[in-house]
Parts: sequence; C-alpha cells; structure tokens
Amino acid sequence: MGTAVSDAVVIARPSTDTEILATRDLMLKLRPNIAADEYLSIVRRMMQRDGYRLVVLSEHGRVRAIAGFRFNEMLSRGRFMYVDDLITDDAYRSRGFGKALLDWLKDRAREHGCEELHLDSGVQRELAHRFYFRERMTITGYHFKVTL
Repeated sequence: MGTAVSDAVVIARPSTDTEILATRDLMLKLRPNIAADEYLSIVRRMMQRDGYRLVVLSEHGRVRAIAGFRFNEMLSRGRFMYVDDLITDDAYRSRGFGKALLDWLKDRAREHGCEELHLDSGVQRELAHRFYFRERMTITGYHFKVTL
C-alpha cells in the first residue's frame, strides 16, 4: 500500500514486474539510452545487486512522477540517499507532484539515518535545476567521468 497524498494521488513502491513496467515509458523519457525491451531486466538487476529502489507517484492510477534511489555511505558524506532518477511527466508539471515525491524521498532518507540527499542533474536540464533550487538544494561540486 502506498502513501495517499490526496484522494486521487498515491506514492508507492512498485514491486511486481507489471508495476515496474508501468514506469517504463516515463523513465525512458529521462533515460532514452535504455532499450525498452531491456528496462525491466536492468531495473531488476540494479535492485538485486545495488539496492536500487523505485518509487512512483500516481494520480487516478496513472504514473505522473518517478524516482529511482539507493542508500549509500562514504567517508566524505557519511550515510546518504542518492537519487539516480527523478522525473515528472511534462504534461503534469507544476502540479506539486515533483515536490511531493522529493518530500517523500527526504522523509525516507531521514528514516534510514541519512543526513543528506544527493543527486546529479545534466547541465542541460534547466527547468529541473530551477525546481531543485526552489527546494533549497545547492550545487556542491562537479561530477567528472571518463569513458572506458
């Protein structure tokens, strides 16, 4: 059972293949590099191997926002929640769904003994950045990568 935000809006953790697959179309808008037919197996593998978790905000049974997250601990940060993925359907932005999902994530992070919530956001995602700033998130560093 999920957390009711209103009579029509529920935040829940998908667990069945059908529930996970219901997140695919929206998640692929954020992660277009993933082949649709591989989505379920990738998510299941990440859940089993890396502790990846999904959470979905639905309105009238329709997926409106999704987050993928995990708990981690590092010498530099202590125990923290890392949000891999966070997306709200474009057609339903500015209705408070992203904020409700981020608030849910913050509550779960606190419940799991985390002092911080972290996420990376592509430099091109200006609308997402405005949202993060409104939510009192700060830019604390650069993220570097090398293709191997």
